Amino acid sequence: MMRKAFPDHWSFLLGELALYSLVVLVLTGSFLTLFFDPSMKSGPYLGSYGPLRGLTVSQAYASTLHISFDVRSGLLIRQMHHWAALLFVAALGVHMLRVFFTGAFRRPREVNWTVGVTLFLLALLEGFCGYSLPDDLLSGTGMRTANTIVTSLPVVGTYLSHFLWGGSFPGHAILPRLYVVHVLFVPALLIGLVLFHLVMVVYLKHTQWSAPGRTNRNVVGQPMVPHFAAKSAGLSLMVAGVTALLGATAQINPVWSYGPYRADQVSLDSQPDWYVGFLEGALRLMPPWQNEVAGHTLMWNVLVPAVLLPGLFFLALYLYPAFEKWVTGDDMEHHLCDRPRDRPTRTGLGVGAVVFYAVLLLAGGNDVTALVFGVSVEALTWILRITLVVGPVLAHLVTKRVCLALQARERQLMEEGRETGAVEQNVYGALGERRRPLDAARRYRALVRDVPRPLAAPDAGAPRRARLRSLLSRWYYHDRVDMPTTAEQRARISERLRDPVGGPEER
Repeated sequence: MMRKAFPDHWSFLLGELALYSLVVLVLTGSFLTLFFDPSMKSGPYLGSYGPLRGLTVSQAYASTLHISFDVRSGLLIRQMHHWAALLFVAALGVHMLRVFFTGAFRRPREVNWTVGVTLFLLALLEGFCGYSLPDDLLSGTGMRTANTIVTSLPVVGTYLSHFLWGGSFPGHAILPRLYVVHVLFVPALLIGLVLFHLVMVVYLKHTQWSAPGRTNRNVVGQPMVPHFAAKSAGLSLMVAGVTALLGATAQINPVWSYGPYRADQVSLDSQPDWYVGFLEGALRLMPPWQNEVAGHTLMWNVLVPAVLLPGLFFLALYLYPAFEKWVTGDDMEHHLCDRPRDRPTRTGLGVGAVVFYAVLLLAGGNDVTALVFGVSVEALTWILRITLVVGPVLAHLVTKRVCLALQARERQLMEEGRETGAVEQNVYGALGERRRPLDAARRYRALVRDVPRPLAAPDAGAPRRARLRSLLSRWYYHDRVDMPTTAEQRARISERLRDPVGGPEER
C-alpha cells in the first residue's frame, strides 16, 4: 500500500479536491450544528442585529443571525461552510467531466461511475437542504418553488406536499425534517459512498495517460509515500486555506439583508445557488402549459422542467457506460485514458450537454440579465428557448470537427515533422523550411490510442435492434483520421492496448 502507484497528472487531483472540500464541510458543519435551531416556531427577534430587532422571525432564522453576529468565529465558519459546499459540487462536476471525456467510466469502472453519479445527486440534495435551513426570504422562495414541484406530481403531489411540509405551505415540519436529512442521512450516505469509491479506486487502480512505458497492462506513477502523500496533504491544506480566505473576505448569503421568510413576499434577483440554477432556468423557459385529465390538473410547465428533465438527465448519466459498450461491442478492460480528440462523437455529446446546462443556468437569471442590459424579458426568454434547442446541436457539430481537425494536424506533423522556423537550401538550389520529427512522447500519445472500428453492417433481414446498433456505431466511429503506421508499429500498438485479462481465446 505504501508503494501504490498514483498518476502524476494534475487532472487526477480533481477527485482529491472534492474529497477535501467534503472534509471542510464536515468540520465546519459540525461546529454550526452546536448552535443552529431548526424550529419554525415564531417569535420576536431579540438579538444583537439592530435593524431586525423586534421583528417576528422563526427560531431557525434567529439562530442563523445568532451564529453570524454573536458566536465567536460563527460568521467565518458559516461562510466557509457555504463556500466549501459550492467548491464540493463544482469539483464533483468537473471530476465527472474528466472521467467522461477520458473514457474512465468503461470496464472495469462502471460501478465507480454509478457511485460518482449518485454522489453528485446526493451533493445537490445536501446543498439544497443546507441552503433552505436559514429560513430567510431567499431560501424561503426556493422552498416555495420546491413545494410547487412536489405538488406538480400527478395524483400524489398534494398528499406528498402535506406530508413533507406538515400541512399547507409553509407548514411547520419541513425545516426540522430537512435538518435531519442535512446533518444525518445524506452525510452518512456521502461518507459511506466516498469510502467505497476510494476502496474501489485502490482495488481497480487508476487510469493513466498514454506515454512511453505505459500500457493497458501496467500501472506507472508516483508511490503513495512520500510523493503522493505529500502532494495530497498539501492540496488538503490549500483547500482549507482557500475556503478560510473566502469565508473571511468574500461575503456570501447575507441572510440579514434578505430578512425572514414571508409567504406573501418575493424580490427581484431571487436565484438559488448555481448547482440548482439549471432547474430555475428550465422553469422559466418552459411555456405555461397545463391541462386536466380525469379531474387532475397536469402542470406541464412545472412537471416537465423540474421533474422529468432532471430525471432523464441522471438516467442518461447512469446508463451511458452501458450504452457506449453496446454501441462499440467492446467488452475488454480499459486502463489508458482516451484523449478527447480521439473520440470526437463522445466529446461532442459532452460539450453539447455542457452547453445545454449553461443555457439553462443563464436562463435562471433572465430577469437580472434583462434589467442590466435593458432588453425585454420576453424577447430574452425566446432567444434562450431557441438557443436551448439549437446550441447543443451546434456545439456537438463544431466540437466533432475540431477534434477531427486536431487529429488531422497530428497526422500532418507525424508525416512532415514540426516547423523549426529555419530555412535551408538543398543541393539543387530549392529553398524549404527545416523540420524536425515529433518527440517520442507526443508520437506515442498519437499512435497508442484505442479507437474502435464501426461495427459491420448487418444483413438485410437482421432485426431492428441490430440495425440500430450498426447505425449508431457508424455515427460514433465512421469519422476518423488514421495515423501513418507500419505493420510492425500496428502490432506493437495492439500489444500495448491488449486486454489485461486476455480475450476469449486466451481465457
